[in-house]
Amino acid sequence: MTASITGSDSDSPLPGVISESVPGPHAAEHHRSPLRRRPIFLRRDRVGAFLSIALSGQLVYAAFEALKGSLMLQVSDVLGIGIDGFGAMMSVIGLAMYMYVPAGWINNRFTIRSILVTWCAWRLGTLLVLYLVPGVSFTMMLVIAFTWAVWDAIGWPAVVNGLTFISRDDRRRGRGMVMGFFEAIRRSVEFILAMVVVACVWALPQHWKPIVTGFAVGYSLLLVPLIVCLLRFVPRSAIAHQDSASANTAALIGLLKVIARPRIWLAGLAAMCLYWTYVNLIYSSAPYLKLVYNVSDGVAGLFGATATSLVGALICIPAGFVADYVFKSSTAMMTAALTVIAISAAAVYMLPSSKTMMWPAIILLIVMAVGVFMGKSVILAPIAELDLPEEINGSAMAVASFLAYASIIWGNSMTAGIVESHRHDAYAGYQIIFLITLSVALAGAACAFALTVVGRRRP
Repeated sequence: MTASITGSDSDSPLPGVISESVPGPHAAEHHRSPLRRRPIFLRRDRVGAFLSIALSGQLVYAAFEALKGSLMLQVSDVLGIGIDGFGAMMSVIGLAMYMYVPAGWINNRFTIRSILVTWCAWRLGTLLVLYLVPGVSFTMMLVIAFTWAVWDAIGWPAVVNGLTFISRDDRRRGRGMVMGFFEAIRRSVEFILAMVVVACVWALPQHWKPIVTGFAVGYSLLLVPLIVCLLRFVPRSAIAHQDSASANTAALIGLLKVIARPRIWLAGLAAMCLYWTYVNLIYSSAPYLKLVYNVSDGVAGLFGATATSLVGALICIPAGFVADYVFKSSTAMMTAALTVIAISAAAVYMLPSSKTMMWPAIILLIVMAVGVFMGKSVILAPIAELDLPEEINGSAMAVASFLAYASIIWGNSMTAGIVESHRHDAYAGYQIIFLITLSVALAGAACAFALTVVGRRRP
C-alpha cells in the first residue's frame, strides 16, 4: 500500500512547509534559530491548520454537549424536553463508541479536510433545525442525535489524525505537545463559551430562555468561519491506495492491517485504562467529599471543579512538553502517569475513615488528578509514535478511539452503581472504587510499558 497525496504540493505534505535541510553556509545558524526549536505545528505555515483542526474538535460540541455541565436544565427547557429526554439524547450520541472501527474505513477512504468540513457542515445544519425550527418532535431529536453519533465516530478520529498529520517532522518531536495543546484549547474554549452564557443568564435571569437560545444558535454559526478556515488552511492528506484494487477495497485492506497490529491494541488498551481512571476520578471528587466527609455543597463543588477542570487546564500543555522533551515518548509518560494514579489510589485506599483524614485525601486526589491529566493530555499520542503509513493512520486513530473511550460504556454505570448502593456506608463503597482504580491503573501501566519496550526494540 502506498500513499496517494492529493494535495497541491507533491514535495511536501503541507503547502509552504519549511524544508528540514537548509543549504548554504548559514545552515547551522538556521538550525539553531528559535523557529527551528519551535514545535512544527506552531510554525507560521502550520499554525493555521493546527488551530482549525483543534477548534473543529470542540466547536461542533459547543451548542449542545458542551453545555451539559452548566446549563443542562436550561437547554432541556429550550428544547421542550425533560432531563430524562436530554439524557436519552446523550445516550444516543454515545452510540458513537460502537461505530469507531467501521468509521476507520471512511478515514482511510477520504481526506482529513473533507471529513472535517462535512462533519462541521452537518452539525451546523442539524443544530439550526434543532433550535430554530418550531415543533421538532422528540423522535426527530433522537434521529438528529443518532446522526451526530455517526458523524462523531467519523469526525473525531479525523481530528486526532489531522493533529498527527500536521505535527510530523523528521525529529519525531511535537506529537505529545500537539495533543497537550489540543486538550488545553478544548477545555479553555468550553469553559469560556459556557461561562459567557452563564454570566448573561445570571445578569438577566428573567430573559434566560432567549439568551440560551440565542447563544446556542450563535455558537452553531461559529462553524461557518471554521469551515472557511478548514478549507483555507488544512491541506489534503493521503488516502489509502493500491494499484491492484479499488479505493474502497484499499481502504478496507488498510483497516484490516491496522486491526492486525498488536502495538495498536497495546496503545488502545493503555488509553482505555487511563480514561477509566478519569471516569472514576469524576465520582471521587465532589461526591466523595460530600458523602464521606459531609462537607458543604459549595466546598464539594469547588474541589470537584479543581480536580476535574482546573488541574486539567493547567497540566495539559506542560504535560505535552514533558512527554516530548523529558520522557521523549508519550508512551513512556503514559506509563509514568498511570503509575502515579496507581500509587495515589492505593494511598487513598489505605486511609482510615476518620474525619481528620479529609485533607490527606484531598491532597492525594489532587495528585491522582495530575496523573490522570498527564495521561489524558497525550491519550492518543502513542498511536502517532507508531509511525504508521499516513494513508492508514486515520483508521488507526479510529480503532484506538474505540478502545480508549470504550470504558464510557460501563465505567459510569459501574461507578455510579457502587456509590448509590453504598449510600449508607459511603466509605466502604469508595474503598471498592479506589481498589478498581488501582487495578485498572496498574493494568494500563503494564500495557504502556510493554509498548515502550516493543517500540525501543524496533529498528
